[in-house]
Amino acid sequence: MFKWQILKQKEFQVPVVVVGNIGVGGTGKTPHTEYIINLLRYKYHVGVLSRGYKRSTKGFVLATRRSTPLDIGDEPYQIYQKFGREITVAVCEDRCHGIEEMLRLDPRINLIILDDAFQHRYVKPTLSIVLTEFNNPIFYDKLLPLGRLREPQSAVYRADMVVVTKCPDQLNPLEYRIFKNNLKLFPFQKLFFSRYRYGALKPLFPDDVTEQIQLNRLTEQDSILVLSGIANPKPLIRYLKGFRAKVKVKLFPDHHNFSRKDLETVVKRFNETDGQRKYIVTTEKDAVRLTNNPYFPHSLKKLIYYQPIEVDFDPMNSQTFDLEVQKSLLNAIK
Repeated sequence: MFKWQILKQKEFQVPVVVVGNIGVGGTGKTPHTEYIINLLRYKYHVGVLSRGYKRSTKGFVLATRRSTPLDIGDEPYQIYQKFGREITVAVCEDRCHGIEEMLRLDPRINLIILDDAFQHRYVKPTLSIVLTEFNNPIFYDKLLPLGRLREPQSAVYRADMVVVTKCPDQLNPLEYRIFKNNLKLFPFQKLFFSRYRYGALKPLFPDDVTEQIQLNRLTEQDSILVLSGIANPKPLIRYLKGFRAKVKVKLFPDHHNFSRKDLETVVKRFNETDGQRKYIVTTEKDAVRLTNNPYFPHSLKKLIYYQPIEVDFDPMNSQTFDLEVQKSLLNAIK
């Protein structure tokens, strides 16, 4: 309908960067959105707009210091907690209305980042970035319900950039070639590869913690229980298994809101885990829900940590991701 101009796209006076995918969950949209915020927040007054998946509210909601994950969704809440003093964060199902409201409330905004909005085509993007996961690329996937794709692979041709996410530390020339040949991008489209960089574990409840654990100092006698309710916790589990401590897992569905019963099962699973020293490790996204959860057991507060992650781009060619993003926005302003 958009292709034949039966449905119209709305163009805004400020540049709009869209970050998304054509599959369901697990490609790393939030860490990549945060990377772009970090890249641009000193040059622009950035506004980030998301749908606010699984929030309890409806319509347009502006993030404030009083907002909770239930008000705006866990991913926008995580972004606001990190960058809220420097950027504007809001949620709205209707992206056009959301952008209009953000610009009305804060006329200083001169760049909008739309998180998970590749399918929402009523907004005309200045720069469109699509993510596909290294271990589950779109060219090996199928449309729902047989696979995880919300749109056919051909939808990727609407993107200006494609990023292959969660890559291993070292890629060989054959792996580059496989993605390049199978994606079959147009000459104007740029292909990049990114990986996660893991930081030091951080306590979820710092006031209750008396020691800072270091993964490389744990032994075979120690245990880690991975607690997660995200779409794809496999990279974190794989990373933690690279250390000597035994790793056990307790998983819940994506965007899971932990109930009292859920947390009782976590306590039971933790107590059943063997180890001289035992800890719980969760993801950043889960952390924002668990920190605000009134049912989280006090006995575990000194033992639970979350794993910060950042995005690194592979230096596969001379034209880096950062320069391409900045160049696209400068050209749009001109």
